[in-house]
Amino acid sequence: MFLYNLTLQRATGISFAIHGNFSGTKQQEIVVSRGKILELLRPDPNTGKVHTLLTVEVFGVIRSLMAFRLTGGTKDYIVVGSDSGRIVILEYQPSKNMFEKIHQETFGKSGCRRIVPGQFLAVDPKGRAVMISAIEKQKLVYILNRDAAARLTISSPLEAHKANTLVYHVVGVDVGFENPMFACLEMDYEEADNDPTGEAAANTQQTLTFYELDLGLNHVVRKYSEPLEEHGNFLITVPGGSDGPSGVLICSENYITYKNFGDQPDIRCPIPRRRNDLDDPERGMIFVCSATHKTKSMFFFLAQTEQGDIFKITLETDEDMVTEIRLKYFDTVPVAAAMCVLKTGFLFVASEFGNHYLYQIAHLGDDDEEPEFSSAMPLEEGDTFFFQPRPLKNLVLVDELDSLSPILFCQIADLANEDTPQLYVACGRGPRSSLRVLRHGLEVSEMAVSELPGNPNAVWTVRRHIEDEFDAYIIVSFVNATLVLSIGETVEEVTDSGFLGTTPTLSCSLLGDDALVQVYPDGIRHIRADKRVNEWKTPGKKTIVKCAVNQRQVVIALTGGELVYFEMDPSGQLNEYTERKEMSADVVCMSLANVPPGEQRSRFLAVGLVDNTVRIISLDPSNGVLLRTVLDPVTGDLSDTRTRYLGSRPVKLFRVRMQGQEAVLAMSSRSWLSYSYQSRFHLTPLSYETLEFASGFASEQCPEGIVAISTNTLRILALEKLGAVFNQVAFPLQYTPRKFVIHPESNNLIIIETDHNAYTEATKAQRKQQMAEEMVEAAGEDERELAAEMAAAFLNENLPESIFGAPKAGNGQWASVIRVMNPIQGNTLDLVQLEQNEAAFSVAVCRFSNTGEDWYVLVGVAKDLILNPRSVAGGFVYTYKLVNNGEKLEFLHKTPVEEVPAAIAPFQGRVLIGVGKLLRVYDLGKKKLLRKCENKHIANYISGIQTIGHRVIVSDVQESFIWVRYKRNENQLIIFADDTYPRWVTTASLLDYDTVAGADKFGNICVVRLPPNTNDEVDEDPTGNKALWDRGLLNGASQKAEVIMNYHVGETVLSLQKTTLIPGGSESLVYTTLSGGIGILVPFTSHEDHDFFQHVEMHLRSEHPPLCGRDHLSFRSYYFPVKNVIDGDLCEQFNSMEPNKQKNVSEELDRTPPEVSKKLEDIRTRYAF
Repeated sequence: MFLYNLTLQRATGISFAIHGNFSGTKQQEIVVSRGKILELLRPDPNTGKVHTLLTVEVFGVIRSLMAFRLTGGTKDYIVVGSDSGRIVILEYQPSKNMFEKIHQETFGKSGCRRIVPGQFLAVDPKGRAVMISAIEKQKLVYILNRDAAARLTISSPLEAHKANTLVYHVVGVDVGFENPMFACLEMDYEEADNDPTGEAAANTQQTLTFYELDLGLNHVVRKYSEPLEEHGNFLITVPGGSDGPSGVLICSENYITYKNFGDQPDIRCPIPRRRNDLDDPERGMIFVCSATHKTKSMFFFLAQTEQGDIFKITLETDEDMVTEIRLKYFDTVPVAAAMCVLKTGFLFVASEFGNHYLYQIAHLGDDDEEPEFSSAMPLEEGDTFFFQPRPLKNLVLVDELDSLSPILFCQIADLANEDTPQLYVACGRGPRSSLRVLRHGLEVSEMAVSELPGNPNAVWTVRRHIEDEFDAYIIVSFVNATLVLSIGETVEEVTDSGFLGTTPTLSCSLLGDDALVQVYPDGIRHIRADKRVNEWKTPGKKTIVKCAVNQRQVVIALTGGELVYFEMDPSGQLNEYTERKEMSADVVCMSLANVPPGEQRSRFLAVGLVDNTVRIISLDPSNGVLLRTVLDPVTGDLSDTRTRYLGSRPVKLFRVRMQGQEAVLAMSSRSWLSYSYQSRFHLTPLSYETLEFASGFASEQCPEGIVAISTNTLRILALEKLGAVFNQVAFPLQYTPRKFVIHPESNNLIIIETDHNAYTEATKAQRKQQMAEEMVEAAGEDERELAAEMAAAFLNENLPESIFGAPKAGNGQWASVIRVMNPIQGNTLDLVQLEQNEAAFSVAVCRFSNTGEDWYVLVGVAKDLILNPRSVAGGFVYTYKLVNNGEKLEFLHKTPVEEVPAAIAPFQGRVLIGVGKLLRVYDLGKKKLLRKCENKHIANYISGIQTIGHRVIVSDVQESFIWVRYKRNENQLIIFADDTYPRWVTTASLLDYDTVAGADKFGNICVVRLPPNTNDEVDEDPTGNKALWDRGLLNGASQKAEVIMNYHVGETVLSLQKTTLIPGGSESLVYTTLSGGIGILVPFTSHEDHDFFQHVEMHLRSEHPPLCGRDHLSFRSYYFPVKNVIDGDLCEQFNSMEPNKQKNVSEELDRTPPEVSKKLEDIRTRYAF
């Protein structure tokens, strides 16, 4: 079995975000890393919409990302630290829309290792040097400069190693043009390592160390080091030189401290806390990320706490000494992995989990009532300031980027009866989690919908002048009339446009620079800019049936297949060519290309006839003869034909503009957009109702829209999320969703949601009541009334947890709910709240053979689970009966068990439950579930159970798969086979009776199969004789499974399912990852296909190596050598290679480049989209 890997939806979680002018213009762009993907985003400064310019898979783990610019330069470069053991510097080339690798310097082994640099990057703010550091010991500094041709140069590395030292963070200190300086948070563990009593380990302090690069002597000196009181988690560079006081801010637990060289005293300020916070009061508070904004006159920092509150931090200076740190509450946004303040006044927030946001900074928060906290205010040691969180005041949300990260579970099913299955994805974390329904298609936003007086049959838009940016008129044609609408602030009917309103219209367009032409059944109307009208009438009884128009030419077809050709002369007149052309059959459609720039006319006309031929006619007037070239649909020169089934109606094609390029809108029973996006051709359906006719539309509010008609309405639509494969509907959930099952009869979902470190609703209300009572008690006699008012206000205030976060309850505190949801409407039909510290881990829906037709839901719950060091007070299996046609859960009983029931599966009219490492069969009883049978020989902990026939395939948390046979007569569960590799299985899916696909937590997918001679009639050994001499193989079962395929995805896979994604398509294995990616593995159906793609992959590995210097083969073999899988993501990079390289590769394969890209597209459309 050979498989081909395709990504349908790239990962959406962001690990790093940097901003700068990467294209060299004044526009601000953002580069984000999504694990193994680099992406360039550009927020539109006018609309605030974020557009993706470029996405590149780098086939390596991006561990750090920095932007830098050489002194006096206008363009930012990108430095990437990855797992390749190399430092890579990239430049974005806007003309080719690609990242170009400028430098790649090797310094160590590949892989994420402790002492190989790559984890931390720091850049000198003046762009003279870059430091790349490992977690331990090694640091390298590279000097960056220009050569005579103004190209970027890089020096050999200078070492700044220090043994036995752990690094927590590195930044470049802004020292103006002095010697470049880097600040590190370090910890020396040598003493702690050598001291057996453990005293030294308790007393080890973190240090702040400065490294100076001496440009004169060309080496790095460890300049200065001082121990820190608190444990710091990251550093912020303070602008220096002529812009500010230089130095660094150290963010540590509960405090932020400013440090610098020389006489500067440390300035230290506590991190403010929320007033009346429900969090555990002993818990420290840290800043998690920050962004700096610097202009010529001032600078400030925005720093975000782990609750999501952003503070604006400013420094007060006296000459060059910093005298105080000031903090002011700014706003609260979801907790971010990275924040960027753009020069255009936007704040980009790359959320840790869930959607990412772009905010406009509307106010700097200088003149509001918000109290300002300062390091100069007197406070007792250990005390802090308090503030009141509130809805957004300084920020305005302008765009939201959908992100599925993290996907915790997914099932694919057609629950909405739409032919094409939907993906039901449980994603997000805590109060920001959601159940999302994904459908293949582009999301359409309606700008306007208006009723028309009847059912129109066509619509066009025209501009008044060729230079105009926006359209002036919308022309709507009815069966016997034409309506002209003018586009301004609103769209209204006009009568003085010069168009003939009493007749239907066949076409209208801009002719020349500023004239309009209207073609109607009885003639052509040419309207000049000064409203003069020239008419051409059809001869005799003939009428015009079809026409084709561009900027300078008009071709019409009269009844009977006669073609008449007009061309515009330099004076702006339309002249008819004397010779007319008779066609052999009636014309059904015709089209002219746009006039190429710098030419007089388009040379060719395409005409489609009733007899199923397309003819290309030359319009070259040098000899005044119309040449005719017939293109037979089979042998003709119109090669590279690609067919797709679009729907049940005849297809109409319309030319529109998308992202400045031409695109084609194809309409059948569904509308499809064919467009080129990041050098790949996409044909994607619109998630919208059926449309009948359309035209491109450009106005101030909607620069790239579509105006379309559907029955008797006129709609103005915009497609903003090009490149997105799925459009999504999200339904909010309360806690992190862990798993869900689909009730087969009502199609409702039963979801279990569980959060650690969280309160249930009941405990939360109780805590609030308790705090309110304490507030009243603590007040003196005269303040009682005021305190009572404050307590009442506190009880009434309800900040949405999806923005302000849920209170952190502390270790070992769990909250869970069981929810029954209708997946189509997204409404919750029933919600069962579990007690505090009961955590739901598994769910199943099943029938029992002794209770007839009733459906039951079983939920496995752990009680008082502490994760580290692990302890659990036992568990329960709750049994509910589904009543009201699957809409309500009726509690039956709960069964106590001794460990965590982490997996439940229905099995032959009973149920299998994995309780810790025990595999048990239970049946339904009156008071509880009754244990019927158990197996104690699973190694560690059962994480999943699959069943087929008499076989049970158990996935162990670290020992891969174990095959168990259930013997009904002896009532025994007997292990008969297992796997030879340790795998930390996260999810599994059965492919057939002998084959199982599984994924592990390190990002690998494998397919494991039992050999054909496997015997599952194994007997248990009652006498114990056999156990003395047969220890099995490798201390496990005596029969071993074979590995069919191994593949490293690079992201933790949490769901696998064998399914078909398109109606009539073939089956594929669909996987979803923790980072929000969705991919499929598809089997090759023929040897020649496999052979072809194997060669494509081989050539691309050598001709187009990954961008960050990682070897593709070793990346895909990170844990196990890659076996029997071809990487489609690499093969599809063929389309983005340079044309001459494409040619070389395709010649090696005996093909042409279009044939290769057609093969790549075919395998994608056969299984998916």
